[in-house]
Amino acid sequence: MINLAGLGRTMAATAIILSAVMVPTLRAQDVTDEQLKAARGAIEAIAATNGFDNILPSLAERLKTTLIQSSPNYEDLITKTVDAKALELAARRADLEREAATIYAKTFTVDQLNAITAFYTSDAGKKLLNDGPIASREMVKAADIWASGISRDLNAAATKELNATLTAGQQPIEGATTTPPAQ
Repeated sequence: MINLAGLGRTMAATAIILSAVMVPTLRAQDVTDEQLKAARGAIEAIAATNGFDNILPSLAERLKTTLIQSSPNYEDLITKTVDAKALELAARRADLEREAATIYAKTFTVDQLNAITAFYTSDAGKKLLNDGPIASREMVKAADIWASGISRDLNAAATKELNATLTAGQQPIEGATTTPPAQ
């Protein structure tokens, strides 16, 4: 009986592992070459994966720092070894590009991807990519200033109205409850 229970757990674990490995493979087959080509064009046009270029170099630098801290006498050896291994792994960057293209291909239609590419390779699209972050940052600053002004004005107007109501001995607004001050 105990052996059967262990076998059941093993079978369940195997099924979970196989589903985790096979499902992404099956999903990747849903994407056509045309979709991937259009997705790669859109990704290139918007520079969607350019920020990923620093992942491997950053990881290599972090590893070198950690290893050198624990073995400072081997700094040169550590640096050479980690740099060599990082260069060997650099080819795997294409895997990330493929995954990004697959994600875009599943998210957008071919026509949408082509429209994205057309826009972002136009002068207006290039301008948006280049100056959009600056404009967004300035809009956030403007919204913060506006919110501060609105908060100030709301506070002043509400306080003025409440003070006028309370000092004039007027009756409170219908439905509002008043609590006498504690003495």
